[in-house]
Amino acid sequence: MPHPLPALIVVDVQRAFDEWEAAGKRRNNPDAAAQIAALLKAFRASSAPVFHIRHEGTKPNSSFLPSRSGYAVKDEAREQDGEPVIVKRVNSAFIGTDLETRLRASGITSLVVCGATTNHCVETTTRMAGNLGFDTRLVRDATWTFDRIGPDGDAHSAEEIHAMTLSNLNGEFARIVTTNEVVASFAAK
Repeated sequence: MPHPLPALIVVDVQRAFDEWEAAGKRRNNPDAAAQIAALLKAFRASSAPVFHIRHEGTKPNSSFLPSRSGYAVKDEAREQDGEPVIVKRVNSAFIGTDLETRLRASGITSLVVCGATTNHCVETTTRMAGNLGFDTRLVRDATWTFDRIGPDGDAHSAEEIHAMTLSNLNGEFARIVTTNEVVASFAAK
């Protein structure tokens, strides 16, 4: 029987990103962690399932090695008792993990994705969720990314990258929503 509520997938809300920012990398959406905290509060209040995804680095210089301070979760997104933590080593939360098995075993057919970064692990996880047939929503104000230099040497702002990722995913892989829309959907139940 399908689960009546969506599951929240919280992707890589780890301190490494704070360290990158402190080192001078520029990001968009500084309020994303507060929005993620609001989503967690709404899902928990409705007893909806929550899955925490952690990235574990595999390269010797990775900010995400379990032995480094960047591996730790930001306070706003820390799991509570009973909420599963799934460790991944690639961009997708579905590759090399039991996330899909857990979701299907619980009858979960609808997902709400948030976290970091918009154009890497959030995008890859969202694309795969859509491809696997989950009714997926990506929360536009509960994710963020960083400025990047493209292969042509052109600078691309975090805002442009974020907007393009949302555009690429919209309609084909997921519905793009806001935190307020998701919270309101729980209030309407």
